[in-house]
Amino acid sequence: MNFLLAIVGLVILLIAGNALVKGAVNLSLRVGIPAFVVSLTVVAFGTSAPEMLISVDAVLSDVPGIALGNVVGSNTANVLLVLGLPALFYMFDTSQVSVQKSYLVMMAATVLFIVLALVAAPFNWMTGLVLLAVLAVILTDQFREGMRSRVRPEDLEGADANLGWPRILFFLVVGLIGLPIGAHVLIDSAREIAMAMGISEAVIGLTLVALGTSLPELATTLAAARKDQADVALGNVLGSNLFNLLAIIGVAALFGEIPVGPSFLRLDLWVMLGASVVLAPFIFTRLKMGRLVGAGLCLLYAFYMWWVVAP
Repeated sequence: MNFLLAIVGLVILLIAGNALVKGAVNLSLRVGIPAFVVSLTVVAFGTSAPEMLISVDAVLSDVPGIALGNVVGSNTANVLLVLGLPALFYMFDTSQVSVQKSYLVMMAATVLFIVLALVAAPFNWMTGLVLLAVLAVILTDQFREGMRSRVRPEDLEGADANLGWPRILFFLVVGLIGLPIGAHVLIDSAREIAMAMGISEAVIGLTLVALGTSLPELATTLAAARKDQADVALGNVLGSNLFNLLAIIGVAALFGEIPVGPSFLRLDLWVMLGASVVLAPFIFTRLKMGRLVGAGLCLLYAFYMWWVVAP
């Protein structure tokens, strides 16, 4: 029953998250906000809303291990599974990608996150403000670059020129009501699963919750792989990982302390860092991410999951 409730919570989160993005994007465009600003703020924060609500609810429910496990596990899954699985079926031609700067920014955020976990744990409101301040600097830089680029409204996720005001308001209401309900159902059931199985909340966060919240990224990346859009696929993963580290833990830490357990310091943070480093050859060289690489990434993720849940 708890596993079923966890799935129900995830489904509610995914539906509500999509509804919130669709409503917020179209509302923003209707009131005249430039498309590139919407892409940097509304879309970015909206697509991370399920993870953020999960982490905040986990902290408020006194299971902060789920919050940290969700972020660390999602970032690892985003590289090894979300990129590995599409590469296994479609292959990514990464020889012409132009996401080098985004990758370096994501790596810098990853290193900062690990340093704070090592020297300033637990994450609290002060470290949360540090993470959010770094995010603000990055968004400001992206805003300046966006001023020189042209983002078309029709290219934004969820944009629909035919969507009227009643439907916009409907999507906003579904998103704003569904997200906290889905997060609460998922966190309560995840805690019960951890207790019943005799494992820590952190393990549930690293596995069940992280995998569930990575499903939207997997769907987007599979679609990009089918269209041979390696830039879109890599940019999606890099942006998601950046927001996970800075925005989600940054906001969740404002609501309470997030301890960093021994398993994170011993293994999980370094696996997350190692997974990110694995991407470097495909971003800075003409090496392609073929089926053999995809199979290797998927196997690494499967081995890591086995290691995490093994007694």
